[in-house]
This record gives sequence, C-alpha cells and structure tokens, in this order.
Amino acid sequence: MHFAQYYLDCLSQASYLIGDETTGRAVLVDPRRDIDDYLRDAEAAGLRIELIIETHFHADFLSGHLELARATGATIAFGEAAETGYPIRRLRDGERIFLGVDAATDGADGVATADGAAPAAPSGVTLTVLATPGHTPESICIVVHEQPDAPEPYGVLTGDTLFVGDVGRPDLLAATGLTPEEMAGRLHRSLHDKLLTLPDATRVFPAHGAGSACGRNLSTETTSTIGEQRRYNYALQPMPEDEFVRLVTAGQPATPGYFAHDAALNRDGHPLLDTAPPATLTLDAALAACRDVGAVLLDSRPLAAYTEAHFTGSLHTSLDTRFAEYAGSVVEPGTPIVLISDPGTESEARLRLARIGYDHVLGHVPDPATELARRPDLVTRTHRLAAGEVPPGDAQLIDVRNPSEYAAGALPNAVNLPLATLPTSCATLDPDRPVVLYCRSGSRSVIAAALLEARGFRDVRDIVGGYEGAVSACG
Repeated sequence: MHFAQYYLDCLSQASYLIGDETTGRAVLVDPRRDIDDYLRDAEAAGLRIELIIETHFHADFLSGHLELARATGATIAFGEAAETGYPIRRLRDGERIFLGVDAATDGADGVATADGAAPAAPSGVTLTVLATPGHTPESICIVVHEQPDAPEPYGVLTGDTLFVGDVGRPDLLAATGLTPEEMAGRLHRSLHDKLLTLPDATRVFPAHGAGSACGRNLSTETTSTIGEQRRYNYALQPMPEDEFVRLVTAGQPATPGYFAHDAALNRDGHPLLDTAPPATLTLDAALAACRDVGAVLLDSRPLAAYTEAHFTGSLHTSLDTRFAEYAGSVVEPGTPIVLISDPGTESEARLRLARIGYDHVLGHVPDPATELARRPDLVTRTHRLAAGEVPPGDAQLIDVRNPSEYAAGALPNAVNLPLATLPTSCATLDPDRPVVLYCRSGSRSVIAAALLEARGFRDVRDIVGGYEGAVSACG
C-alpha cells in the first residue's frame, strides 16, 4: 500500500494519497488547490488518481477537487448528504471501495462495482465509508484496510469529525433547521457509534492540526490512534450526551469571516487556480486601485518591518504567521488586493491567499522599502506600548484573543473582541477615544491595530509582548 500524508503548516491542513501498488489505483482525500505535489508523487509511485474524496465541505480552505479532477479525470466524491453545483459520486454509509481490483474488470466507474458490492475475490487496499454527521451534515470518515479481510484497519481518515486532542466543532455550518446543539448530538453519536467501535490500534489521520479554527484544543501531533484518543481526548471521556453537547458548543474560537465564503465555493464550484505570478504595480497604480475599485493594500512583511514603517491605511498579516487565515479575518471576500511584499515573496503570498479563495490579487508593489523611503508623506509607524506601560486613562482596552484564551486570564477591564470578529465588532468602539489592543504575544494585536487605523480610528496602540508580556512585567 502507498499511503502519504501532506501536512500544510500554514493552514494546519492535511490531505492524503492512498494507493494500491499492485493495480496502481489511487484515491486522494481532502486536497488543497495547488496539486503539483500530489501529481508528482503519484507519478513517481506509479499511481493513477481515480477518485477524489472530500470528507465534508471545508470552510477554512478552498479544496482542490476541481483542479485535481481537471488534471486527472478522476471522479469527485462526497458523503451521501452532500448537494453540489457540479457532478459528484455520493458515497453511502458502509460502502467499500476496492483499489486492489483492476479497473478493466471492475464493471462500474473504475473504483467500485455499480452497487458498491465487492467484486469477485477482492484483494488489496480497501476503503470503507462511514457517515459521521456532526461537524457538518455530509461529513464522512474513511477506514483504510491493506486487505479487505484484514483483522484490523490500517487507519481511519477522520476529516473534521475527530482530531488529535479534540473533535470537530458543530457550530460552523449547522444544517438548515438544525441548531449547533442538535449537530453536536449527531457528532456524539457519530463518534461513539462509528469511530470508537474501531480497534484501539487503528491509526487516526485527521484533516487538521494545532492552530485550526475548526476546533479549540487540537494537538501539534498530526497522527494518533483510536486508543490514545479514547484515553486522552477530553471530548471522548465517558459522559452523558447532554454534557458532551454543552462541552463542544462552548468556548469555540471566533469564526474568521471567510469561512462561509469558502464553504459556499467548495459546495457550488469555483474557478480553477491561476498559478501565474502577480503583476508588478507602481505605487501610484496601487493607490489608484484603492481609490477607484476599492482595493486594499495588504502588507505581508514581517511584523517588525511593518510596525517600523508602513503605508497609511494598509492592512497587515505577515507571511511568517497564519497569513491566509488572518487575511481572511480582516479582508472581506471578493475585495481586490494589492500586495506589499518583500521582494521574492509575492508569489507565495498570492498562493496562500488563493488557498482560501482570495483570487482577486491585482498585483504587488516591488521593493516596498524603497517606496516607503521615497514617499514619507504616505508612511505611518505603529504606536506600541511597552509591556507594563500604563495605557491612557480613557483608553478602550481590547483583548483580541479567542474567547477561551480570554476566559483563562485577561488584563483588568479588558473587553474581548476576537480578531476574527473585529471587522464588525469594532462598531461598538468609539473611534475618537484611544484604543489599546493586546493578544497573546503581540502578533494579532498588530493586525487588529492596522484594521482599526484603516477604519479611521485616531489613536490606536498595541501592547508589545501581548498578555504574556504584560503579566511578566507585572511580576
């Protein structure tokens, strides 16, 4: 069996290539839009990708099923409850997919028999579909066997149903007419009636890891076992269903603004990825785009460079952080973007935006350091307070961390307005009074300060070192 995990740190996202080395038939699960790694590795391993399985409609990134289908001719598959704007194969609960069977004698679509039943004398890599609604209504998991009659599975691809250390949140895209509490009840049953019936030695391969907003307690480990999760995952400990529902619906991270946008594109369809490098724009052309078509300047340079000098009104999220997620938190979907990037990084910035469906990049301004020096009239420096420095007496003190971080400890009199919700919640603030922002260590607060400055707030400052620095300074 060929089994490969592709883990993308900047989005905490995992996809999987599974193939039978005897027949050369393969399946790709939860691909991202830039598919070259999959194609290269499949070719090197002598595999043909015949089926693309999405475990659910992802909200935190734009899936690559359309790109991969165009490149390979493979069929796109979802759980049976999925409704899409493009042709798909619907996978039924309990259905088996036999990769160890020659497609020429299979008799259906090149992956399984027409009714999903086993062909004569099946052998080789076999996948079993589990319907596991809860995170979303159409969520599925995929059990992987090296042989159809193997006594124990090799592993299970759990999508966003089960993570290492956590379970999928039920509040992102509750079905029409279903509350997060009702979705959480479905999730409880999916976990206990399906996944936890697997042997303890079954490897767990989730779709996300630490940092993802699809859960609140994800581990930095990207694999585990059913047994380890049964013992150590807080959400899988013995408890009544109503307690589980309360536990998994409370204290979830704030939802970035782009999530609903991406989920809709993954469901309805989207243009294929454009891999061309971004156009080069003069500063005057970039400013004209801001004035004429409502473009935003998005500065992707490191935090220190941005805070030292940046174009007035520009937004910020550095490539050395969760660039795309933070950009999707402060830039409205569909907004034209002009990149302010260090030379040689503009293509990476554009690709990472494309991974969340932000394709409307007009271009980039080359050598921003030179342009900043040339136009001091357009330059602003971020106002920052040293850890322990006293804020102005009438300042609005804002904690931009997630609710669970805030609940674990906050500065006195701070109001919690998470970064992901700040584009709308900032309407509750007085733009004529000073605003002091902080996060955990100082990165998100600079992003928040840039947003408020762009919205016309007159006196915005952030605390260097964030909450941790402030607590340390106070002893």
